[in-house]
Amino acid sequence: MANLSGFNANEVEPAGEFSPVPEGIYTSVIVDSEMTPNKAGTGSYLKLKIEIIEGEEKGRSVFEILNLDHPNEKAVNIAKATLSSICRAVNVMQPKDSMDLHDIPFDCKIVITKGKDQDGNERMNSNIKKYGAQGALTSEKTQAVNDGKKAPWVK
Repeated sequence: MANLSGFNANEVEPAGEFSPVPEGIYTSVIVDSEMTPNKAGTGSYLKLKIEIIEGEEKGRSVFEILNLDHPNEKAVNIAKATLSSICRAVNVMQPKDSMDLHDIPFDCKIVITKGKDQDGNERMNSNIKKYGAQGALTSEKTQAVNDGKKAPWVK
């Protein structure tokens, strides 16, 4: 239960329809992290909230789920490899806590993938495909433009 006294919905615009963050390379920071038990009760995952800090999408968030404690060894290996990429991007090679990764700018490459919502309806999701130190992925952005092809993040 939460105390909502003082809140008036007439004074706040309702949330709009969900739209994924457009594909592109964004400078971001980890702003929240939490280890959470999985639904099956067979392990837990690290959920990272990543906020874009520059550009047109500034203030928007994407999430990374890392199955660090899971019965499927392949899922754990993928999670560890992703965590290694994040650690290298923020230059914290041996974090003692997930908080050690917070508030350090890095670049991430976001792609759009098909997924399903909680009700099983198809929807588009923003997923991080690659991590790099701040400025490290800029060459990919420049390369895509120089190839003469319209970059996926250009409308």
